Formats: sequence, C-alpha cells, structure tokens
Amino acid sequence: MSEQEKVFVVVDPTASEHIALQRAIITARFRKPSPIFYVFVGVDSESVDTRASNDALFKNSQWFEDEIHAPLKKEGLDYKIEISWSSEWQRSILKSANSFGADLILLPILKKKKNALRFTFSESKWKVLKKATCPVILVRPGSAEQRKTILAAVNFQALGKHQQLLNANILAQGKWLSENYGAEFHVVNAYIDSMHYPDRGNLAKEAGLPSKNIHVVKGYTDEAVAETAKKLNADLVIMGTLGQTGLVKTRRGNTAERVISALDVDVAVVNTEYES
Repeated sequence: MSEQEKVFVVVDPTASEHIALQRAIITARFRKPSPIFYVFVGVDSESVDTRASNDALFKNSQWFEDEIHAPLKKEGLDYKIEISWSSEWQRSILKSANSFGADLILLPILKKKKNALRFTFSESKWKVLKKATCPVILVRPGSAEQRKTILAAVNFQALGKHQQLLNANILAQGKWLSENYGAEFHVVNAYIDSMHYPDRGNLAKEAGLPSKNIHVVKGYTDEAVAETAKKLNADLVIMGTLGQTGLVKTRRGNTAERVISALDVDVAVVNTEYES
C-alpha cells in the first residue's frame, strides 16, 4: 500500500445523502497523513430510474460546488473529481479505481425498503465487489464515526487454495484497518457441527491475536457473524467473497449476501483478485 492512502469514493448524484463521501471526510480526521480522495460521480442504471422525468438526474454546477467541493475544501483535503456518463456503472468504477491506483473503495448502499428483508443490492454492485482489486467498504447510513471494534469473518475449515488466500486477505485487511484506526481487532469463524470445527489454534496463530479475541461460533455464517458483531458492538465487519470462481448463477454469493443483510454496520468486502 502506498504511503499516502488513495481512497476512491463513489457518489450517486440522485441520492439525497452522500454517505460514502461523508465517511471519506470522517476517515480523513482519523488518518495521518490524510488520504488522497478520488470522487467518482455516476449513476447505477440498475438501481435508478434514468428516464428524463426523474428530476434527481439533473444537476447544475452549484450542486457540485455545494455537495462535493465545499465539504472537501472545508476539511482541506487533497481530492480529484471524475464524472461518468457510462451506462456500465460497475465497469467504469473498476476502470477508474484501477487507473487511480485505489487502496480502498467506498461504496454507498441503500437503506432497506419498507417491509423488505434485505438491502437493495443490484447485480452491478456485486460485480464491483467480486472484481475489485482492492477492498470495498459498503457504507451504511448512520454508521459510527470512529472505528473502535473491527470484526473479521473467516472460514478456516475450508481447505481450498482460493479460500485460504481469501482468509489471508481478510486478516491482513483487518489488521491494517485496526492499526490505522486504533481499534480492537476480533475474528469470528462459524461452523455447523463438530465435523466442521475449525482449528482454533491455527486461527489464533494466523490472526496473531489472544484467545479472547477469537470467536468460534456454532451456526450459519450470517447468524454467527451478526450475533458476534452485536455482542462486541462492532463498528466494521470484514468479510470475503470468492472473486470470479464458480458458476455464473452463484456469483452473487448467497452467504455473502446473507451476511451483509444480517448486519447493521459498515461492511468491508475483500476477494481473491488481489494479493494482501
């Protein structure tokens, strides 16, 4: 990672609140030196009504000054802005983030719709998570300003090389974020039955943490992670998704989707597309 972190911030111009941008500004207050920010303004056509009748699509120069320039200038931050007209929202994000050399992507996610069980999460967002060459933090409304407790979810009973690489990436990102935020770091590993009980000693060794920070919980992954995050009052949960492996129909990642839906805090997602 570069000495001065490069953070790529996604802004949806049709949204009334720019939570990823807000998170970027808060992050800068806790990081020294402050990161360099690259603000990407684009519309996800899978999630937004792009017809001309949608007034939220029309923005003038004053909107850019008030909503983007002013908050960043007020904090004295180093930033650049890019506006994308591409209909391929996720591909344009990945292309721009790679060109920028991003160390981290901040991606806003919508609140649950009334009576909905899951967050609104388009296929294009899943493609960003699976193809990104750096971690992606899914930013939720109302998340805590300072990260005091960070929880990483791993799967140490899996023996495949892709899962082992994923575990390593999750732990490396968790350690780095914990050190930079001065946060307490915990690791959780779910298991279904005694036949699939993870090697707790190896997990503690790889994580470099005391036993009290290792949580081996019986149950389905989404329930175990959500239960542990609530118990610890975690501010950020780190999880993984297996890049481009598997069949097309399974690429959304049922387990990953359930974990994200079960949590009410920001989630950092890593994959196997980059080396930790």
